Amino acid sequence: MISTRSGQRTTEPSSLHRVHAMSRRLLLAVDSGSGSLGESRFPRGMATRFLKRLRPSTLKEQRGPGPPEEPPETADLVDDPEGLSVRLSGTLSLSEDSLGSGESDGTDVKATEELNTSPLLTKQQREMWASTHGHRVPIRLTFEVTEANVVRDVHAKYVMYTIYLLQSGRYDPSPAYITCRYSDLERLRRSLRSHYPEEMSMVSFPHKRLHKNFTAETIAKRSRAFEQFLCHVSSLPILRHSPQFLGFFYLRDMQRAQQFMRTVLYSLALPIWTNCWHLQEKLCPPGPSTHQLLVLAGLVICHQEMDMLADAQAFSERAIVHLQAAQEQYVSLLIPFLQAHIQLSWRVGIDKRDSEAALLKLQDNGHNTHSTPTLKEFLLTETIS
Repeated sequence: MISTRSGQRTTEPSSLHRVHAMSRRLLLAVDSGSGSLGESRFPRGMATRFLKRLRPSTLKEQRGPGPPEEPPETADLVDDPEGLSVRLSGTLSLSEDSLGSGESDGTDVKATEELNTSPLLTKQQREMWASTHGHRVPIRLTFEVTEANVVRDVHAKYVMYTIYLLQSGRYDPSPAYITCRYSDLERLRRSLRSHYPEEMSMVSFPHKRLHKNFTAETIAKRSRAFEQFLCHVSSLPILRHSPQFLGFFYLRDMQRAQQFMRTVLYSLALPIWTNCWHLQEKLCPPGPSTHQLLVLAGLVICHQEMDMLADAQAFSERAIVHLQAAQEQYVSLLIPFLQAHIQLSWRVGIDKRDSEAALLKLQDNGHNTHSTPTLKEFLLTETIS
């Protein structure tokens, strides 16, 4: 009896034994010249050849049929121009809108990749730290586009990029980020070129396109170009410390946080001030600046208004430390910071005598310490520009 399995013909074991025994009797009869079969019907050696053909199939059956053969697995081949998937490195996440945009050319180039565990510890950093274990690594600033979302409003459609600023060479406990459009970065490039034409002559920037701006491939390539643009600019000290470059990262958010505070929305203002401070820690040169002191003022006030007094006291103390090297230059801010620090230290039970002595010294030097605006009044009335 014949059965079929996975396209192969097999013979049942009982039938095989009968056929095998018959073939052996046939072989003995013919080769010996005896029996009723005779050589006229079966030429000499035919049974031998028949048995040789039969033996491989019987041996295979004795080993067992084995598991059924399955068709080989097929893999989807995705066109990957210019090594796009390698450059993505698992850090860019494209929104569904960007993949299904109406301006797509019809080729669904799927470049979406999920973030690896956390956008704050990227694949590039893990590989670098593993390769440099036990060695001193210079700390530098890196920029990574971690998200790109297509936004549609009443007037326009555009891509909003989320760019993280990370310090490579060590674990960064306070990552910072910005969100911006292509037009924002292009405006930064124009501003830098107008003020620093020589330094910007070799800095590249992705060209503006009239079509296919919302395909996944275009967004991914632009994301990598933005990272290279920002890294190149930040590598040149004169550009990195320029007011145009620094203001691009936090000036607009400072104005937005100030507006939230004017409407008593401290819970909305606090995370913005916090991110601005992390940005300034990574970008600003050593020493105090008006923008840094205003951010610290926002942190002190928001924490105080939200009854987080220990944090408010800590930020007021940090501001005073910043001001020690330039007290005369920022005396209008030093006085309200000292007054806030004295009050907060008293409320949380921390020694405040040093701040009281510093305030008394300013008073002895002829500064008016009684009719000056409070830290909150100073911040809410200040024009941030």
